Amino acid sequence: MDASLDRVTASARRSTVGLSTGMLGTIVLIGAIAPLATDMYVPAFPHVARDLAAGASSVQLTLTTFFVGMALGQLAGGPVSDQRGRRRPLLVSLLVLVAASMVCGVAPNMAVMMATRAVQGFTGGWAMVIARSVVVDLTSGPQLVWAMNLLAGIGGIEPIVGPLIGATILQLSNWRMTFVAVAAFAALMVIAVWFVLPETLPEQRRRRGGLSKLLHSARAVLGHPEYVGYLLLVGFSMGVIFAYVATSAFVLQSMNGLSPIVYSVIFATNAVGLTIGTLVSARLVGRVPTRTVIATGVAATGAAGAFMFVGAWWWGMPLVVAIVGFFVLMTAQGLINANAGALASNAVPDHPGTGSALLGFLQWCMAGVIAPLAGLGGDRTAVPMAAIVLALTVGSLLALIVARPQPHQSLPASR
Repeated sequence: MDASLDRVTASARRSTVGLSTGMLGTIVLIGAIAPLATDMYVPAFPHVARDLAAGASSVQLTLTTFFVGMALGQLAGGPVSDQRGRRRPLLVSLLVLVAASMVCGVAPNMAVMMATRAVQGFTGGWAMVIARSVVVDLTSGPQLVWAMNLLAGIGGIEPIVGPLIGATILQLSNWRMTFVAVAAFAALMVIAVWFVLPETLPEQRRRRGGLSKLLHSARAVLGHPEYVGYLLLVGFSMGVIFAYVATSAFVLQSMNGLSPIVYSVIFATNAVGLTIGTLVSARLVGRVPTRTVIATGVAATGAAGAFMFVGAWWWGMPLVVAIVGFFVLMTAQGLINANAGALASNAVPDHPGTGSALLGFLQWCMAGVIAPLAGLGGDRTAVPMAAIVLALTVGSLLALIVARPQPHQSLPASR
């Protein structure tokens, strides 16, 4: 399977069959909405804690509720779109996302913020999984690997500009305006989908039936060892990313005294590293085995985790250790996440929506679980974050073993 994916020509790397430039751009931007709702918000953590009279752990719990919503939204959105088509469910989710983001912007206390962040996450996850399913509808094999890496690479611009936008908003106004900005962006995506994105799943390819049919599809994809291995790799990679996201503001601002603007510049630099890793992965398709690229990313993740653990345990995470460790950590994820996701989707071509939904569900479940665990050190120590990175690295190595291609295994066809 992996060998066939890596036999790709230069022409396959330059274009993606069925995806117009407008569709590609719309899919990228839809995928950026939910991360934007987090990355613009992260620089404001200390401000939110002060304004809503909450501690660091409570603010990090708003990430958890958001991630839980994201997980459930993707779990539901993929199979539903397999049954009902892509376009209409996508439009509905974006409209609700606009409303949820506006409510977040006027939340009077932490309880309301957590609840509306959950709704925001649910609708954002629903939209993301459908956008990813559109790519699977229109591509396969090497083109799917290339397209997923390209989308992730272009989408890497969002973590660069997101914190900078958030920090700029903090300078000009307050953290509530970040949610107004997210609502406006989601509203633009409603317009883009209406005019640019056609229905990509024709009636004859839709999965009929109710809950039993959805459970059948889930059992089918989870019975495929190669898919499961890459599914776990994607989940562990997302856990690493959000161990960083949940703790970086406190490590760099509270522990090392950086301003929101300087923190945002460093956050953006790390996002550049993630983007570079992802774009390098796209260039390596057909030249270096994809599993080798993923293994390199896992090894770099472990090295960064060990470096930061030593720095946090013995020296209290000095600034240079945090900056170098975070950059290597995020760059390494660019070699893992999109590649593992593409190989997982390619392993279950008969169930694209369900496969994408489970990928999204596990990713955001991991984010929701890891974010508060990594934040146990609060603004005092980064040891829990570094230890979690090391544990996730071990899990990734085991998942890579599970994901070894099974040439004689085929996915049960949907009835």
